[in-house]
Amino acid sequence: LHPDIEMEILSSGEVANLTNREADVAIRIVSDRKTLPLNLHGLMGPELFGGVYMSCDRLAAWRAGAPDPIRWIVVNIHGIPTWAHEGEVRTTGVPFRTPDAEAQIVAARQGIGITRLPCFVGDADPLLARVPGTDPHIYGTLWLLTQGETRKTKRVRLFTEFVSRRLAAYAPLLAGLSVSGD
Repeated sequence: LHPDIEMEILSSGEVANLTNREADVAIRIVSDRKTLPLNLHGLMGPELFGGVYMSCDRLAAWRAGAPDPIRWIVVNIHGIPTWAHEGEVRTTGVPFRTPDAEAQIVAARQGIGITRLPCFVGDADPLLARVPGTDPHIYGTLWLLTQGETRKTKRVRLFTEFVSRRLAAYAPLLAGLSVSGD
């Protein structure tokens, strides 16, 4: 990256308003292209998939027949996915709710239960494993978005080209194709 490009990454889930110049470029997950605002210009990136994960230790205990109940771990604002009953591991009881994604990952690592994570997060974590019998599900497509004349500036153009190439290079990881079945 260029030394004069200032980067700020917002991982809170809040959307920066490009029209109000809260950012020059945004990377957004879009499930329906028709929902993109008409005033934004974008480069379509790779598809983003999520999977169901649990701690490797908890998975080993489950395979060994441990009787402990396994709960869904969800972020407060999210519920249990509609496809949650797929796979070999069955959950019991009420969901374990966390305030944010960081606590969600920690809870999964600690063996509290199973949770849905983007594949690039779950597959890269050596303490987590995909729940047997589950397939990745699509979150949406990543889009690099800019607004109006901003997209024509050299720094924005170079940045979006760079990020677009990097996202393409990581497309298999983003699609959940980075792990072999066990």
